[in-house]
Amino acid sequence: MKVLLLGSGGREHAYAHYLAASPLLTKLYIAPGNGGTASLGQNVNLSPTNFSDIHTFCIENEIDLILPGNEDPLVAGITDYFAEKSPKIKVAGPSKWCAQLEGSKSFSKKFMARHAIPTAAYKEITAHNLKDGEAFLDTLKAPYVLKADGLAAGKGVLIINDLAEAKRELRNMIQNDKFGAAGDKVVIEAFLKGIELSVFVVSDGQNWKILGSAKDYKRIGNGDTGLNTGGMGAISPVPFATPEFMQKVEEQVIIPTINGLRQEGHPYKGVLFIGLMNDGGNPYVVEYNVRMGDPETEAIFPRLQTDMCEMINAIASNSLNTVELSLNPYTAATVMLVSEGYPQEYEKGKVITIEPNEANMIFHAGTKHNGEELLTNGGRVIAVTALAPTLEQAQQKVYAALQKVYFQGKTYRTDIGNDLLET
Repeated sequence: MKVLLLGSGGREHAYAHYLAASPLLTKLYIAPGNGGTASLGQNVNLSPTNFSDIHTFCIENEIDLILPGNEDPLVAGITDYFAEKSPKIKVAGPSKWCAQLEGSKSFSKKFMARHAIPTAAYKEITAHNLKDGEAFLDTLKAPYVLKADGLAAGKGVLIINDLAEAKRELRNMIQNDKFGAAGDKVVIEAFLKGIELSVFVVSDGQNWKILGSAKDYKRIGNGDTGLNTGGMGAISPVPFATPEFMQKVEEQVIIPTINGLRQEGHPYKGVLFIGLMNDGGNPYVVEYNVRMGDPETEAIFPRLQTDMCEMINAIASNSLNTVELSLNPYTAATVMLVSEGYPQEYEKGKVITIEPNEANMIFHAGTKHNGEELLTNGGRVIAVTALAPTLEQAQQKVYAALQKVYFQGKTYRTDIGNDLLET
């Protein structure tokens, strides 16, 4: 099977690592890829959202399956494009209609309301009803949650403790383009108390299976302090995702979501990321994403014992019922190494050296090669993952392993998973 993987982050390196290990793979291309994917397949200089160029490449190279790693090509409609133009080339991802679950907070909230899926109370605000937004904030208790409606690279959510500040930021988002076009519409939500986790589901349109659970850490600083990032680390599985809790997730969230999409004429194919809040043992949906998370991917995939090519092909071929998903019961701990200054201004081009260490898995995110040198090329640079029988052992292994990776300004959190340790 010839596969074209779209993307350039740690998630795509993890995909590439496990695709390359499959005996079903004959050729792997990654567009555009990074310094890590280059050793697993062939990096190609294609934009994941330039469908015309991707189509030409696929025809010339006899690609069997396209795997979009991130949300941009899915929200832009790559699945629909190939279904119409070259239906023999499979795309392992949802339709443009389904991708609105991530592409629009407003769309996903309305979908949840139609299908009685538990989520926080909310109100949509635009420039035309800004005063209604301020009035709605007056009815809520702190902290106040403001979400840019569109895609904002995982950074379009503000959680604010002061009412006056929340009103200022609401105006800033809508009137001053704080998040660009993504913030033309803002969803104000009631704050959900509890512990967050993500549950990942794979679906072929008819059949679905749970891929696993993970908890990621968004804030730059220890103790969940500082600015939001794309993710500073993850733990999988989540200790508090008990069988009883996961049964509620299935019955109250997953089944109504999958069935609701099918009932509305848009069966879901691909990976569905469900961000949840565990509030007193009850699940509430915080958000949907229409692809794997990052860095959750780097924590879940090392536990996956099912052939990656087989799973991805089954998603795209309506045959997921023939594949058994198997996960290692060990705990995976992932820590992201980032550039100094991230998520604000940071420098690129720092030399990276990695010492061999059999006890860890290294997934490149923001890296590139310059001749023989490996250089930093982004805010989030490398994800390091370790697998062990217990969370505490996984933590010890990953923090020992990341000491084998060096670059100037290397920054990371030292408390990933601490909140999940039994007290």
